[in-house]
Amino acid sequence: MKKMSDLHPPLSRRLALADTPPEGLEVDINATQAECAALAAHNDLPAVHWLRAELRAQRWRGDGLKIDGELRASVRQACVATMEEFDSEVVEPIHMRFAPPLEETPRSRSKHEESAELTLDEDPPDPLIGGSVDLGAAVSEHFTLALDPYPRKPGAHFVEPQPGDGAQVISPFAALGRLKSPGKA
Repeated sequence: MKKMSDLHPPLSRRLALADTPPEGLEVDINATQAECAALAAHNDLPAVHWLRAELRAQRWRGDGLKIDGELRASVRQACVATMEEFDSEVVEPIHMRFAPPLEETPRSRSKHEESAELTLDEDPPDPLIGGSVDLGAAVSEHFTLALDPYPRKPGAHFVEPQPGDGAQVISPFAALGRLKSPGKA
């Protein structure tokens, strides 16, 4: 079941294609304290201290948008080896393209069919729904993907328990053997 917080992105900044001049537009996103708290909760982090994205939006292929830039953030994470919290920096480039869905307009369909020559190393553009994009949601997505899924505090090492140091090491096969009923082979 989805939580209410999953229905809305923790960071939202809408940009309409119509508001983007032909020469492009600089967009700076600075997350508020409430947005940082929402980003932390969304990503199961103890804290997001700050997040900033510096983006450049340009028209792309007439009815699309191209977004380039970088996000930077300071976060508090829990080390997977020691469970101690530590602060780290996140730096992630952002390069995205948005285009109207093919079925949105007949003009865009013919234009996309003419220019649908994507190479194998290119991802298709993200959808430009209703002529706008949510840059905050895109930044939030890049932030989530940039997080280390197994963060380690600098200098932290996992020490596996050894027999005789007070910790009992149980083989997973021994545990399975105890589940086997005594009369069966």
